[in-house]
Amino acid sequence: MFYQTIILGAGAAGMMCAAYAGAGTLVLDHAKNPGEKIRISGGGRCNFTNLDVTPENYLSANPHFCKSALARYTQWDFIELISKHGIAWHEKTLGQLFCDGSAKQIVAMLVAELKSAGAELWLNSAVAKVDTHDTGFSLEVMQEGTLRKLTCANLVLATGGKSIPKMGATGLSYDIAQQFDLPLLPTRAGLVPFTFDQERFKPLAGTALPSRLSNARASFDEALLFTHRGLSGPAVLQLSSYWREGEDISVNLDPENQLFNTLRKQRQTEGRRQLNTELAHLLPSRLVEFLGQTLPLTQRLADQSDDALQTLCANLRDWRLKPSGTEGYRTAEVTLGGIDTNALSSKTMEAKTKPGLYAIGEAVDVTGWLGGYNFQWAWASGHAAGVAISAKS
Repeated sequence: MFYQTIILGAGAAGMMCAAYAGAGTLVLDHAKNPGEKIRISGGGRCNFTNLDVTPENYLSANPHFCKSALARYTQWDFIELISKHGIAWHEKTLGQLFCDGSAKQIVAMLVAELKSAGAELWLNSAVAKVDTHDTGFSLEVMQEGTLRKLTCANLVLATGGKSIPKMGATGLSYDIAQQFDLPLLPTRAGLVPFTFDQERFKPLAGTALPSRLSNARASFDEALLFTHRGLSGPAVLQLSSYWREGEDISVNLDPENQLFNTLRKQRQTEGRRQLNTELAHLLPSRLVEFLGQTLPLTQRLADQSDDALQTLCANLRDWRLKPSGTEGYRTAEVTLGGIDTNALSSKTMEAKTKPGLYAIGEAVDVTGWLGGYNFQWAWASGHAAGVAISAKS
């Protein structure tokens, strides 16, 4: 059975690509349902894009690669699409856009779009073999227990990365890319919580506060959450994509730089109180108790000189920690690295050395920040490949 285009992966990028590639397109996925990562994203409401998308919100060995696709399919284009389908949405912090209702609305929209364009969708369909063929590519697919042999002119790798394997994530796109001599960059978990030895922060599990997390490469002002295993929350997830094994991170518990002036004023009116008592009005009490194990917090506030308060606040603004690692692909929201963008056209997402082979979405070495940026890359890269494929027909 011949198809003009076969897309491997019924996720965000794959279904978007199918909607533009059009008739003669088949989307394959081994899962029972399409768009499973879309369904669980954003607490079930899908943070589908961001109002402020720029190339600076993405990590890649080639930071210029994403510019073309992002410029040709913007966040405003996707907002227009969901508005056409009557999907209500709202903005949260930092320009993040979510569905008012369910993420399932986004999945249903993409399925409707691809079918409207004349594409087919096969689920419960596992790829057993991929090879070259006179027409382009040949595939052996086990569909619900039946082995089917397919051929196509265009093959699109859209199976994503290794993150969240319990949702069915595999390295299939990487394997096929290597089969056709496309270079890969090392992969690692991104947007993932940090872990620490001996459950260091277990007494603080569930405690959250605004913070600034930094290392030599990046800095993020968002919430920090302590867990049984270590550190999580938006600030941690963001920084994890810039972190390397064995490195320190800096945790600033006073990102607004207000503690010194506040404690100094409190010294005048509440000088008899202990420093930890007053500090617990400004930071979570369990955190203050924890910090008291290594910082002198049991003295009276009146006994603290300006220099002593400055030293304390400096320590709270630069709490040096060394994670033992991350929670890995099990909980990572994205996979960093992947198919080397130098092997692809930034305009069409087609392999330079293998005509008809395309790679899009998370499978490619383009990784966005937390906040809707990875979905926008999926929409943009899927659109780029789909339009290019349609133009060839």
